[in-house]
Amino acid sequence: MVKLFDTSGNGYIEVEVKDFYCNDFPCYFARTGKKTYLRDFNEPFYTVPDMTLGSMPVDGGNLLLTSDERDELVAENPAAQKWIRKFVGSREFIQNILRYCLWLEDCPPNELRKMPPVYQRVQAVRDFRLSSKKALTRKRAETPWLFAERRQPTTDYLLVPRHSSKNRFYVPMDYVSSEIICGDANLMIPGAKLWHFGVLTSFPHMTWMRAVCGRIRDDYRYSADVVYNNFPWPPFNREVERTASEILMTRRKYPDATFADLYDPLLMPKDLRKAHERNDRAVMNAYDFPKNMTEDKMRLALMNMYQSSVNFLELLNGKEF
Repeated sequence: MVKLFDTSGNGYIEVEVKDFYCNDFPCYFARTGKKTYLRDFNEPFYTVPDMTLGSMPVDGGNLLLTSDERDELVAENPAAQKWIRKFVGSREFIQNILRYCLWLEDCPPNELRKMPPVYQRVQAVRDFRLSSKKALTRKRAETPWLFAERRQPTTDYLLVPRHSSKNRFYVPMDYVSSEIICGDANLMIPGAKLWHFGVLTSFPHMTWMRAVCGRIRDDYRYSADVVYNNFPWPPFNREVERTASEILMTRRKYPDATFADLYDPLLMPKDLRKAHERNDRAVMNAYDFPKNMTEDKMRLALMNMYQSSVNFLELLNGKEF
């Protein structure tokens, strides 16, 4: 059970927390702390799954493998195959480039010693980390067979690349198997449902993203703290699940096309564009936005929703219930 407090701050309801969506109860907010409504910027405003950074190797390139390096390693020592996983950064994700990594989290030391080429790579990771000026990196030289930061989920996850071209109207994102190791050039949302995917890949969310995200030169830099956690979600609308599913099914018609191909504004297939437009309308209906709403007016509306949430949390800050 969780207490959801009303916008006056004077009362609450209790609901079961299973799979209820962020705005099944649009006039209520979940309390974020034990005795306070002060918000941690590491958590979203709304009750949605957390977005986390992918895993970071800090390895000097020794735990990462190209396709050729993978093949050579397995040919030299077939036992290594068990400990090699597909790895995806933002470039690999968007351009469908095959890359791999040594994922030795559960590898017993006796097995590791029986794989000389892998053992040599682990030694190189240790040397690389010990040479760092950062104390934390040198500390991580104690476990050189592991990625320095490991956040790999045990379930499938929605992957959002941290960097995307400004020329794309939609930031490419997709569901990825938990067997694929997500690098820190991406963000992950384990437990994301079709509703979450549909809203995040919509025109309203892209409008919000373009307004608040960082930039690398002119390209978009998506972040959990600024973009995702502050995003004002609409009330739940079942139609968004249907249109989100339609986007995923339409993509499957182009199995050999990369996201760079599919979301190139000059090359985007007509049926995929239509699927996104139907999803845009469904999300706009969830917000109760008019069909012909301009991006400038939508940006203002979303900012006003965000400010209302901030004002509400400030009102409740320090109150005891």
